Amino acid sequence: MKKLVFVAFIICCTTLELSAQQFKIITSVESIVPNGLGRSRLISANEDKDYKEFTSTQTEEDNTRNKSKRDEIRVKDFDETKLLNFYNIGGIRFQNIAANDAIISSKINAMIQEGWELAFVTSAVESEGGKGDGQGIFITRYIFKK
Repeated sequence: MKKLVFVAFIICCTTLELSAQQFKIITSVESIVPNGLGRSRLISANEDKDYKEFTSTQTEEDNTRNKSKRDEIRVKDFDETKLLNFYNIGGIRFQNIAANDAIISSKINAMIQEGWELAFVTSAVESEGGKGDGQGIFITRYIFKK
């Protein structure tokens, strides 16, 4: 009977540990600034942050401001992989897009080899859109889990 309880306990602990998930986000920022003037990068944080340290509850009655924790929020330990810009003087560079795809694929494959599973991909474009439209980025977040 004691052995049965012990085995059940071990199975329960193993099941609980297996159900815990961990997530990691890799972000690609690709410049859509004309004439190749922007910067494009693949970013991966190497340190963890606890969101609770930077969260406060705001109420209508509470008008006091919390001290800025910007320096504490910033992640200073991260990998930055250079990517090529979408545009150059001649316009859109499909060769640059193909090169970025190869680098991003390499990162995804490395993450999978490390035991991560690509769970979600989300992207967006930000562009000024005003006169001259001199700013813009294409951002993609790759969300992995294990």
